[in-house]
Amino acid sequence: MSHPPHSALAVSADRPRVLLTSVCRPIGPAYGDAPTVGYELLHGQVTRAQGIFSPRATHLTFALDYIAANIEAPAVVLHYPSKQELIRELKRGPEYVAISFNLPLFHRMKESVALVREHAPRAKVVLGGYGTVIDDATLAPYGDHICREEGVRFFRALLGEPVRQMPYVHPLIVSKLRVLSAPVSNTGMIFAGLGCPHGCDFCCTSAFFRRKHQRLLQTGDDVFRVIERYLELDPKMSLTILDEDFLIARDRADRLRELVQARGTPLSIFAFATVKCLSRITPRELLEMGIDGVWMGYEGVRSGFSKQQGKPVSELIPELQSHGISVLTSMIIGFDYQTPEVVREELAGLLKLKPTLAQFLIYAPILGTPFHKRIVDEGRLRPDLVADPGRYYRSADGFTAMVKHPSLSATEIEALQRECFETDFRVQGPSVLRSVATYLAGWKRYHDSDSAYLRAKADRWRDEIRMAWPVVEASIRFGPNPRIASELRADIIASLGPPSLGRRILAAMTPLAAAWTRFTLKHDWFQHPAVPKRTFRLSPWSLRAGQFRDLRVDLERALERTRVTLAGAVDRASAKRLAAAILAHLRSTDEQVEVVVTDGTKAKPRHVRMLGKALARHRGRVSVALSSAESMSIWVLLSQWLDVVRGGAAGVS
Repeated sequence: MSHPPHSALAVSADRPRVLLTSVCRPIGPAYGDAPTVGYELLHGQVTRAQGIFSPRATHLTFALDYIAANIEAPAVVLHYPSKQELIRELKRGPEYVAISFNLPLFHRMKESVALVREHAPRAKVVLGGYGTVIDDATLAPYGDHICREEGVRFFRALLGEPVRQMPYVHPLIVSKLRVLSAPVSNTGMIFAGLGCPHGCDFCCTSAFFRRKHQRLLQTGDDVFRVIERYLELDPKMSLTILDEDFLIARDRADRLRELVQARGTPLSIFAFATVKCLSRITPRELLEMGIDGVWMGYEGVRSGFSKQQGKPVSELIPELQSHGISVLTSMIIGFDYQTPEVVREELAGLLKLKPTLAQFLIYAPILGTPFHKRIVDEGRLRPDLVADPGRYYRSADGFTAMVKHPSLSATEIEALQRECFETDFRVQGPSVLRSVATYLAGWKRYHDSDSAYLRAKADRWRDEIRMAWPVVEASIRFGPNPRIASELRADIIASLGPPSLGRRILAAMTPLAAAWTRFTLKHDWFQHPAVPKRTFRLSPWSLRAGQFRDLRVDLERALERTRVTLAGAVDRASAKRLAAAILAHLRSTDEQVEVVVTDGTKAKPRHVRMLGKALARHRGRVSVALSSAESMSIWVLLSQWLDVVRGGAAGVS
């Protein structure tokens, strides 16, 4: 079992093929898995008690795409493949098969490894994800390599590829949100950082990365470039920044705010944050940064985590929501000080703050965390979990009581958790309805703002409120608290006027949508997503170093630019292939491309023109560097379509 070093290694001329996959579908409680195991963060966890009103969006194993986009080897990514789909790819003969899993899916990982050993016996298995907190001795029969660090660096070392500097290539991954079975929005996922320095004793992320925060997108400019690429796909795209506490890197956040204001387009960004960092920034500054939704920890009144230092939560949550900023907050069940009365008292206090969404998880001792060490040292881990590690892994899901509590039984803790979810839904109504109420609060505050940006943001809220009219009507007819929905309906009409005819027609159809959604949930129809596989560099048109007929192409990647160095001779076939490869690269990244033509590189005028015309529409992102030698004059033809620099260009011999 190897753990590759970080030093650069020579690149193999014959690149191995890599398959990166999650575990196979179907998964979920109906198939013997833990209560939260599934494909969705919201429906499977946060809004699990909200039935037909639960927002639906498939949650992918994003790291697989991220790694695949940043290695040189040809790669295929599978998310929740069926066993037949996985076997089909295994029969194509990958040299490496990477399987990502978490603790409750340990048994599913073993099933996938068995398929690899049977159908691709020569492949090396790489295990990754938070499930690798399990010790080497336990994982050794299943994995030839284990990744317990930043995945791109690990894989490039494993494959013998040179170290790549950050920021890495950022894949575009869009999550599609559905409500009442109807598509409502697209969300672009932004991978901004790993790890967390706050060190909460239960946090696997903080423990996994040793309480360090590692920026994947190091500056506000880096984040903004990814945002602009998503907006090119959909100008109304919502965005989620994946970083445990995005605001902790204040320089990056402040620069993002500057760039968002300079562009002027109102954005909708959801970010993870802490009470500590949210207390140091005003709601208006958040909105000017594009952030109109945050996930913050409520945890428990007496939990005492350092990240909760700052404004009282009783002030912070209402303040944020009064400015149109949605709040998803999380509460923990199972602290030593909690009794049934204390849990209900804390829940009542949280519900008074009316969070947009609320999650309730059981205090769980996950391998590698300080809480796990303390519970083991105190001999408080449930005896059946001590005796059966496999059962322990399956139970590490946040919905199973694993600890001998001073005053609560495991059954009581799990019942209290269910009570919290059910009470939240019954008292506050659907989270989608609460989101509309928050939008309306933001519109009321900023529709006549002195800021042009915030007025534009208010216009976006107004449009989203009008689009959500069918949900409001459905909440009145089918929701647990019709009074709240009716009051919101009246408030919307008083503020924005009556809905359009189109919205009223759609609202009239909500009984059909509700009935269909209820039917599919009951009968498990369409609950197991078939995600198309993604391929990287399998096409002969991919931009890569190598010999193309008489043309030699070398690549050098910098922070914001890929340098493509040409040597030899360009003919019609190589010009066509080079242009197609550069175009494919431009579509998949936000980088600039510099084409460096070395002395003596030969070409006929028609082939130079072919290359220039193909790249002309990307003139702002493609430049050409030539030496001042007379022999390079033919390449000056490119200046008709691209920016050409002659003499003294770096890399031109």
